[in-house]
Amino acid sequence: MNYRDRTADKLLDLKLEAFGAALIVGPKGCGKTTTAKQRAKSFIELQDEDRREGYLAVAASQPSRLLNGATPRLIDEWQDAPKIWGAVRKSVDDRQENGLYILTGSTSQTTEAPHTGTMRISRMEMLPMSLFESGESNGSVSLRELFDNPQGFDGCESSLSVDDLIFAICRGGWPRAIGNATRRAQLALAKDLFEQTCHVDISNVDGMRRNPEWAGMILRSYARNICTPATTKTIKDDVQSAHPMSDSTFYDYVAALEKLFIIDDVDAWCPAIRSKTAIRASSKRNLVDPSIAVAALGLSPAYFDADFKTLGFLFESLCLRDLKVYSSPFGGRVSYYRDRYGLEADCVLHLDDGRYALVEIKLGENEVEEGAGHLCEIESLVNEANKGERQCPMPAPSLKIVITGTQYGYRREDGVLVVPIGCLRD
Repeated sequence: MNYRDRTADKLLDLKLEAFGAALIVGPKGCGKTTTAKQRAKSFIELQDEDRREGYLAVAASQPSRLLNGATPRLIDEWQDAPKIWGAVRKSVDDRQENGLYILTGSTSQTTEAPHTGTMRISRMEMLPMSLFESGESNGSVSLRELFDNPQGFDGCESSLSVDDLIFAICRGGWPRAIGNATRRAQLALAKDLFEQTCHVDISNVDGMRRNPEWAGMILRSYARNICTPATTKTIKDDVQSAHPMSDSTFYDYVAALEKLFIIDDVDAWCPAIRSKTAIRASSKRNLVDPSIAVAALGLSPAYFDADFKTLGFLFESLCLRDLKVYSSPFGGRVSYYRDRYGLEADCVLHLDDGRYALVEIKLGENEVEEGAGHLCEIESLVNEANKGERQCPMPAPSLKIVITGTQYGYRREDGVLVVPIGCLRD
């Protein structure tokens, strides 16, 4: 299978240019090892069963020997032999060179190491493929160029139909799924990932045996509440109504799913434009890929012919995933805004240089007017708040965007850009 270029390629190049080693983390199956191999000149895979015992024996007694080889050298699933971390750290110190090692692992954030890798081993997170990476978005609109030259946007056209988007949501951004020849084979991957997460990975993440049914119930509750600011109590009560579970057990399961990079909540944006009591501060519930929610609920593409409400939430999840991917090379981070007056922005996309975009996500054209109105009202609140703040005024949004599942993109008279998700790229 030919390698598909990833946005993470650019970020990995930067990490190797600036640091002695790069650590790639993310959910299983998102393409960490394949991406790392594109840059590596030598590698070892600790899960290679033919060599695993030998690797682990060496790692336990003399881990530095596993670092011998052309650099950048990839150590895949390094957390199976935690002493490698210290060996990499010391090697970077001794050699005083950048771009020496690449470490990958799905659960690396849980592995305890005696020394931090600060300023030596830099961490980056990979996500499943965006629609542009999978070849489904035509990429005619660059997110970076929108920030740098918003006046240059003069419209666009997407070739993705609603049926195409439904299939992409159900299949997910898993590289192996995208590479499968048939549609039914492509859809099978997310279902298997959900089952493996509940039955195997949630216990293996830290060696603590957990009930797969309970894990499945938590993920189903997240799926039912996806892209809503449902409180922890709401999720907990939903799960406990089906099966009694102590609060400590519930939090333990959620923490394990976060360590596996499956749960991926969106934080609230709380600017000083309204009373703190007016702004909702709870996280928006989300999963790393909408296909996991579809699998957890046991749905198929045909189901969404009759349920556009659920489809709208899953479409939002897909767009959040893609926005995170596209903005990652320039320090993007995602939050959301919602207050008790009904004013909202589904996404606030912040860049590391202080610029930000207000984003509403609407599947159909008939929702664009409402979404654009929300964005303009939030911008007005920012401008009004700045009238009384002369020392540290809050910057106005650089962009106001409504991302849609429609065919055409255009600029509205109020300055809001309407951009189909089938046109976006990094």
